[in-house]
Formats: sequence, structure tokens, C-alpha cells
Amino acid sequence: MRNTVRKTVPCLNFHNTHHPKPSPIPSRPFRPTPDLYATHLEICARDRYLDSGRKTHSQIIVNGLSQSIHLSLKLLTFYVHCDQLSDALHIFDKTPKPNIGGWTVLITAFSRRGLHEKSFKLFCEMRREGLRHNKYIIPSILKACAKSSDVRTGEILHGFVVRSSSSDVFIDSALILMYSKCGRIAKARTLFDRAVDKDLVAWNSMISGYVRLGLAMDALDLFDEMRAAGVKPDVVTWNALIAGFAQMGEFDVALDLFDSMRVDRVSPDVVSWTSIVSGYVQNFCYDQAFEAFKRMLVSGVCPSSVTVTAILPACVDSKRGKEMHGYAVVIGVEKELFVCSSLIDMYAKCGFMSEAEKLFNKMTGRNTVAWNSMIFGYANQGYCDEAIKLYQRMVKEEFMPDHLTFTAVISACSLSGMVELGWSLFESMRGEHGIEPRLEHYACMVDLLGRAGRVYEAYDLIQGMPMKPDSFVWGALLGACRNHHCLELARIAASHLFKMKPESAGSSVLLSNLYADFGRWEDAIRLKKKAKKRRIMSSQGRSWIEI
Repeated sequence: MRNTVRKTVPCLNFHNTHHPKPSPIPSRPFRPTPDLYATHLEICARDRYLDSGRKTHSQIIVNGLSQSIHLSLKLLTFYVHCDQLSDALHIFDKTPKPNIGGWTVLITAFSRRGLHEKSFKLFCEMRREGLRHNKYIIPSILKACAKSSDVRTGEILHGFVVRSSSSDVFIDSALILMYSKCGRIAKARTLFDRAVDKDLVAWNSMISGYVRLGLAMDALDLFDEMRAAGVKPDVVTWNALIAGFAQMGEFDVALDLFDSMRVDRVSPDVVSWTSIVSGYVQNFCYDQAFEAFKRMLVSGVCPSSVTVTAILPACVDSKRGKEMHGYAVVIGVEKELFVCSSLIDMYAKCGFMSEAEKLFNKMTGRNTVAWNSMIFGYANQGYCDEAIKLYQRMVKEEFMPDHLTFTAVISACSLSGMVELGWSLFESMRGEHGIEPRLEHYACMVDLLGRAGRVYEAYDLIQGMPMKPDSFVWGALLGACRNHHCLELARIAASHLFKMKPESAGSSVLLSNLYADFGRWEDAIRLKKKAKKRRIMSSQGRSWIEI
């Protein structure tokens, strides 16, 4: 919810000035008309003059006009525009038999702010009052459902639309948007194909829905259909396609679309450039990401906080990281929550924990990303005690840890040999925080137990897992068996790894070395011959040294 800009504007002067000639009869004070109040409230709503509007509200009450439905609607709109939803709801509750306009303003206000449950309850209440919805109400609630991925409420509204035969182009587009954003792409496409009159929003919703699910080629096919139907794509259409192919690593296609966008006389905006930069970063093409960032600056497009956040993971050395930090300061986005969290993550990964600490301590509001970045940074740099203390501080300050938090803190326990604390944290995930352990948490626990020499406990944990162990889990056990000379379990772990990754040489080398440690040279030679027969070759180590 945006902060209300409090401004002052002169209140209405509701008293006559003195007449040029004195009169023996006192003049009556000027009583403004409802229309004058309404006009003034419209100005206060438009310019968000909260204090002046409140004073006008007081005068409306004093002059006995608070029951006017017309003025109630103006007051309702004024408080909504000033982000005072509690005041707006109070006005609405006091209004006798509000008209459809009042219901629309309030329902739309709650929907736009993501309060879809409240907006849906108001919609149901409106229906009980016998009022019929207009073309704005249902689309606004459906958009809120799309933002919050509440497909259940969306389906209920869809059923209501079908029963009431009230579908139109706005509702159809909103339904397509809701289903596509909630991952029900087949349902969205069925509605899209049935729609007789498709507007640009419907086309963009379907294309974006395909992209969101990684179906960029389907999105491109629909894009061709769109142009064949005579619908001109806008910048939103182009950006969705560019983002889809960039995320897939199909940069040739993404750049062709980028050029075609210009040919179609649509200027690339900050979202277009950010999609290219983000795609390079997600596919670990860091140099190309910085080249695209430079081209963006040369083209005259100013990067946003999203662009800075997208490129910071590509700063794998302190030089680039500090340059981007400086740029974030110059354009005034350094203190934005996600930019600051990304800067902390960048410094922590580069090993500059003092810089990360300074930023973290300066943050007025922290998110889980910032906490996790600091905990991971401490753990990765070997400051395990600091990582554990920071986690305890996080919980004490009532921040909710997520699955990444537990991965970080259990890893810290593993590196520092704190087995009992690691167990306690692992058990608290489900019991205290309602987080189901994932494969990475089991891998951390196997590593924790394995480092402490409790390899059979680690194996028992694997046996009791609710999901199938992956290569990281078995790899952690195999590494522990190698360190603690446990041949029996090593053979079990290696056999699972052979099945999962027959092309990998790592498990063969570990088990072969373990056979050699036990003096079982025949087994070691046999395993090496078997590996050669499968043409498993370990890659030759290489180094790159910059002078």
C-alpha cells in the first residue's frame, strides 16, 4: 500500500466577506451546497489532500449532509484515493442503501491491494442486497485472485459468471488471466479459444501464461496467430516473449525478437532490457549480461531497481560488485529492500562479510533474503558460530525462517560439528515452523552425521526419508564413508550413485580409493577397469590464473 502524500490545501471559506456597506441586519453565514462539497472532495481525492478532505468531511457532518448518498460516494472515493481503507469502510457502513457505484469503489479498492478475500465477501454481500454487478467488479476480483494464485475463489466466480450469463470481453480476459497465472494453462486456453471477441489483454494473458510455465514455443506460435488475426502486439507482448526465450537460454531467438520489436516500431523499455540481462545471468553468461547492461545505458534507458537486482548475482568478483553498488547509490535505489538484500548476498558470496554486515545493520526493514544471505555468508566463510547466532536472532526478532534458512543454518552446524543442535533445528522445521524438509535438508543432515562419524545413523535417516534420495544425499553418505573407512555402506551408496549417474567418475574414484585404503587391490583394479569399459573418464583439472 503506497504511502499517502500529506499535503495542505486551503479549506473552503464558507463565510461571506464583509459587505462594502455595513448593514444593520447581521448577514447569514454562507451555507455551501452539496455540489460545492462534492467538487472540493474530488480535488482532494485527485491530489491526495488528506487533511483538507478530513476537514471537509467534518463540515459535511456539522451541516447535516452525512446521509447524502452522493456525498457518501465522494467521501468513499476520497478515502480510497488517500489509501485510508478503514475510513472508507466506515463511510460505507454508515451509508444507507449504498448504490452500485459505492460497492464498485470499495470492492475494486480491496482487490487492487490484494485483499481478495475481503473483496469477495463484499461481492457476496452486494448480491444478497439484490444488486447486480457491473463490468468492473468481477474483473477486479479475478485480477486479485490471479495475483494471489487463489484459483478456488476464481473458479467460484467463474461458476457465477456462467450461471448468470454475464460474460463479456472484460470478464473473459480476466478469467484467462486468472487461470494462466494460477498455472491452469489448458483451462485458460479453452476459454481463450471460445471467446468471440478477444482484446489485447486476453492475448497477452495467454502468451504470458505460456512463458510463465516455460512453454516459450507455444507462446511464439500464439504470437503468430495474434498477428495473423490483425491484433498489433504492444510492449507487454514483446517483453513476455523476450523474457521467455532469454530464461530458456535461447538468446538468438530472444535477440531476434528484440530487434523485431524495434522494426515493429515498439521501443524497448526497461523491462525489455532487464529480461535480456536477467536471462544471461540465470544461464551463467555473466560477461554477456554486463555487455547487455552497457548497451542499455548507451541506448538511453535508465535501469530500474529490478535491473540492478537482476545483475548483482553476476558480480562474482568484488570489483564489479562495488561498481554496481556505486551505480545503485547514484540512481538512488541502494536502500530499496530487494536491492539492499542482493547487495548483501553479493558481498557475502565474494567473502566481504564486513561490507555485508554494514549494509545489513543499516537496513530499516529486513526480509528473509537478507537474513538468509548473511547466514549463508557466515557459514560459507567458516564463521559457523556467527551463522547460528544470527539465526537465533532472526527467530527472536520474529522473522519467519524459510527452507533456505534451514539449509544455511544446518550447513553451519555440519561444518562446526554441532550435531545435537543440527538435529534440533531439523526437527523444529516441521514441528515449530510447519516447513516440510526437502531433499537438500536431508543431504545436509547426512553430511552433518557423516562428518561426526555417525555414518550408520545417516544411513538410517536415508532409509526413513519420505521421498526418494537423490545423488546429493548418496554422495554425502559416500564421502562420509570414505573419510571414516566404512566400506560396507560405501558400496551401498556407490551402487545407488552408479544407477543415478552412470556417466560420472566421482563415485567410482571414491570407492576405488576406499578399496585401496583397505588393501583390496583386486577390487580397486576391477572397479577401474569397469569404469574404463563404460568410458567413464574424470575431467582433467585446469586452472585460470589472472596476473
